[in-house]
Amino acid sequence: MKALIIIYFTLIPLILLPKFSSGQNLGYPFYKYFSSQDYQGGIQNWKITQSQDGLLYVANNFGLLEFDGTSWNKYSLESGTKCRDVFVDTDGKIYIAAQGDFGYYIPDELGKLTFVSLADSIKSEKRDFDEAWRVFKQNDRLLFCTFDDIFIFNEKGKLLDIVDPENDPDNFFLVNHQLYLNQGGQGLSIMENGSVKKTEIGDFFKNMNISGILEVNNNQLLISTLKNGIFLKNGRSISKWNSKNQNIFKASIINQMIRLKNGGIAIGTQNEGLYILNIRGEIEMQLNKGRGIENRTVLSLYEDIQGNLWLGHNNGISSVALNSPFQHLNEQTGLPGTGYDALLLRDTLYLGTNNGLYFKNITFENSTFQKVKNTSGQVYNIEQVHNTIVMGHHSGTFKIEDGEAEIMANIPGTWTFIDLNKHPKYVLQGNYKGLSLLEKSNDGLKFLHQIEGFEESSRVMEEDENGDIWMTHGYKGVYKITLSEDLKSVEVKYYGKDEGLPSNVLINVWRLNNNLIFSTERGLYEYSEKEDRFIKSSFLSDYFQKDEQFVSFAEDALGNIYFVSTNETGVLEKSTNGNYKKHTAVFNQLRNVLNDDLHNISTLEANKVLFAAKEGFIHFDNAIPKLQDINFDVIFTKVSILNSTDSIITYGRQMDGEKVTFNQLNTEIEIPFKENSIRIEYSAPYMNGQFENEYQFWLENNEYGYSNWSIRTAKEYTNLKEGTYIFHVRAKNIHGQLSNVATFEFTILPPWYRTNWAYGAYILIGLVSSVLIFLFFELRYKKKTEIITEEKEKEITRIDSELKTSEQKLEHLKNEKLKSEIKLKNKELATSTMHLINKNSFINSIKSNLNNISKRSKNQEVKHEISRVIQNIDKNISADNDWEHFSIHFDQVHGDFITRWQKDYPDLSPQEMKLSAYLRMNLSTKEIAHLLNISVRGVEIARYRLRKKLELERSDNLQEFILKY
Repeated sequence: MKALIIIYFTLIPLILLPKFSSGQNLGYPFYKYFSSQDYQGGIQNWKITQSQDGLLYVANNFGLLEFDGTSWNKYSLESGTKCRDVFVDTDGKIYIAAQGDFGYYIPDELGKLTFVSLADSIKSEKRDFDEAWRVFKQNDRLLFCTFDDIFIFNEKGKLLDIVDPENDPDNFFLVNHQLYLNQGGQGLSIMENGSVKKTEIGDFFKNMNISGILEVNNNQLLISTLKNGIFLKNGRSISKWNSKNQNIFKASIINQMIRLKNGGIAIGTQNEGLYILNIRGEIEMQLNKGRGIENRTVLSLYEDIQGNLWLGHNNGISSVALNSPFQHLNEQTGLPGTGYDALLLRDTLYLGTNNGLYFKNITFENSTFQKVKNTSGQVYNIEQVHNTIVMGHHSGTFKIEDGEAEIMANIPGTWTFIDLNKHPKYVLQGNYKGLSLLEKSNDGLKFLHQIEGFEESSRVMEEDENGDIWMTHGYKGVYKITLSEDLKSVEVKYYGKDEGLPSNVLINVWRLNNNLIFSTERGLYEYSEKEDRFIKSSFLSDYFQKDEQFVSFAEDALGNIYFVSTNETGVLEKSTNGNYKKHTAVFNQLRNVLNDDLHNISTLEANKVLFAAKEGFIHFDNAIPKLQDINFDVIFTKVSILNSTDSIITYGRQMDGEKVTFNQLNTEIEIPFKENSIRIEYSAPYMNGQFENEYQFWLENNEYGYSNWSIRTAKEYTNLKEGTYIFHVRAKNIHGQLSNVATFEFTILPPWYRTNWAYGAYILIGLVSSVLIFLFFELRYKKKTEIITEEKEKEITRIDSELKTSEQKLEHLKNEKLKSEIKLKNKELATSTMHLINKNSFINSIKSNLNNISKRSKNQEVKHEISRVIQNIDKNISADNDWEHFSIHFDQVHGDFITRWQKDYPDLSPQEMKLSAYLRMNLSTKEIAHLLNISVRGVEIARYRLRKKLELERSDNLQEFILKY
């Protein structure tokens, strides 16, 4: 069953639309037109070519034009003559042929293109030619073709030969390294071995002007003439190429013919614009003034690296996106207004806009859209239902027949139609206010009645497998509508935020993969019949962000899903395993052209859809290759200083030996500090997508990373500090592909006062200044010192005199003070000594009394206790710490006697030290006995022992020795 369904959906479109599927063009390719005011040049453009860097060059009436993808530059010859032909060699040299001159352009020291004439190197008798019409490179030789002679140069610019044809040629063609000449009165000739001779078919073209020669196959040449048509040369025979179109070719006047990369032929004409032919000479497309291009005269043709076809007009230049999968159906195809809905029925395409319904038979070449009568105004929907073409219109429901619309239901605002599966004899339509019913009959469709019980605007509806109708309202929510048995009324159940939906607004229902999917402002949802509420849908979740908001869906017969969301537009291309491959990049060029009122995508057949646009429709062919992944670069077009009259640093180009390059070779660019404001201009010569390239830049050593993407092609930096900077820039084309990063390095020099020389001078000046200042202050100091010294000496003398008097007084006062202090100390010492004597005397008397009591007492316990008390008294007397207090005062009065005495006689016992001190105080033996708590006899014995330790002679007085010590 599935196989039958696939066969049905695959073969039926092929049966019904055989001619459309064979490559019929519904609209015109996207194009961009440049007027002579845009490129600031002359009106006629004789030749177009492209360099390996992607820059476009045009031979123009005012000289050589250059297009870098952003702006046009013009390089005029000094003589102001017209440029007739241009050729860019692989080394980057740009060779031109012009009126009265020929040569090449190379960059000067600043990178600006300058012209070097090769014609000036030939002898004067050959120099005076009128037109250099063509320039070719034949192997390693350069051929400059004039209407008199052919000048042959080598790559070094040296003249090798001059060929003088017998008859003056009027055109030249290089085909497979062979130079062909069209000679008036002689026909088609070739140049071989330095001479010109007629070809075997030369006489056939004797009275014709040849405008183009292409090699078709081996030994086959396609030869176009100005007014006599196109011929095919096969060996020695020649025949008309596609006889049925010969009259068209003759009347059009062919200016140029080129072979396209896809094998087709492009012909530029004088009167009928551009023809695109297949290899059989059948016309596949014609673009003419007001029908895809802006000018009917095409003087030159060139297919660029990205597959765009460039047309050099008699006034202006066009770029036509021939390799794009998009075509525009707009007013140039006879379709005015904003697109809303489309229907392809066999050979007829119907398109509904805000101006009415239009149709055309797509099998007729160059046919334009015609308006269906009685359809003026807003068209919302066009469908075929029950062999009837019905239109939903602002004024009601119409049926379309024989190019005319007839009212079926005079109910304002018909949005859509649903062929009811549960009630196959009826069709439900949605209106501004509610629903209506149509009945199928042998005569077609017939309006029955409006349905009661529902009056909401019903624009988006789908029927589920149970026969219920799901209607989504733009700002109210979802309605589940169940028709009554008599189809006259409905039961309605409302679903909103309380039933699982994220909100009540921006909800639409779609039939995708044979299921109903509800798009909301936060992702896709589906209805759960079991829970009777909405749940998040996992369908397509692997291909989009979590809460993507979709505005339109469509599914073709192959299962490809086309979508428009608030973030992107694209297609999910279905593979054989059921998965999808997402394509969005190529759709970026639609982001500003799609209809933003009621988004719609109409499927025509497998791989072909129409996107409703602000102007008509955009036809998308999914079978055409979507993107060509091309490696492209950003080039620097100008670097200049902002605050300088001689401001240009470079125009980007440089000579790398004999080759022209845009890579920076000199990285040691130094800019004075006073000119520290710089402007850097750049461009990416990527010619697809209407040249909507975006750029990111970053100045290393000044910024921390790349900027946001913008269309700016210049960046200015002011008041840069000294240092080395590297400017990085990269481009992103409209398809999201990134270019290689281009860099430009430069150095801002420090101001003169911050240079190394300045710092050296600062150090030298500082040193010299320091020495001078030192010498100055030293001299001044010496003078001051002498004065001060002299004054000081006087002052010292005066002070000495006063000081002597003061010292005497001070000495007297000091002595008096010392005497007072000694007297005071002696008094304190005497008091301390008397205290000790009295204390010890008192204690001894107590001790004596206790001894008497002990002797008289008969109680042994009392005797024992009294004995213990007496022992404690003896210990306290011997261990009395009053000695320390005494020694301090004693040393203060007697000049540290105890300290010196102990130092000189370290063997003296503490008892002997005390004895020595008491003797110095001139105390009596009895007083000493009380202080030492010994008997008078004991004092005598102690004196004797002290004499021995002091080693005194018998005649020496102990007390006198101690007093003199």
